[in-house]
Amino acid sequence: MSGNPVYETAREFEDIFPEKIPAELPADRGVKHKIDLASGTKYCVTRQWPLPREQVKAIDEFFESRRKAGHVRESILPHSSPNFCVKKATAGWRIVHAFNKLNDATIPAQTPIPWKDMVLDSMAGSMIYSAINLTNGFYPILMRESDIPLIAVSTPSGMLW
Repeated sequence: MSGNPVYETAREFEDIFPEKIPAELPADRGVKHKIDLASGTKYCVTRQWPLPREQVKAIDEFFESRRKAGHVRESILPHSSPNFCVKKATAGWRIVHAFNKLNDATIPAQTPIPWKDMVLDSMAGSMIYSAINLTNGFYPILMRESDIPLIAVSTPSGMLW
């Protein structure tokens, strides 16, 4: 990546674009992700399905690094969503959390998304365009404490949240 023309700029803002997930939780910036469930929702549970050995290894390594960083902990909660892996184009595995049941039970946030035409119009006359692939993009956002149990995940090796 050091040969990329924007590498120096990305390194200048390393707190926003870290090369690796920080070993600690992010600072509390006064905004926390929250999950609002539809009334009557009791538990969101999907059992972990069998996976090939190489995916189990990738999932175990992923969660072990998160456990060491204090991002996850063991769980015995009633909520549970499985994990699986998708091969990355560059190499390695992307860990996917199958939160389908949780998503189905969640009240969607009413955050307005700009129309495509408005975004394109605002870019008119620009000289430089970029796209950012946020590595592990959700980790910089803290979650409302009461919602953490909802995102418990099952792995072939145990339960975590």
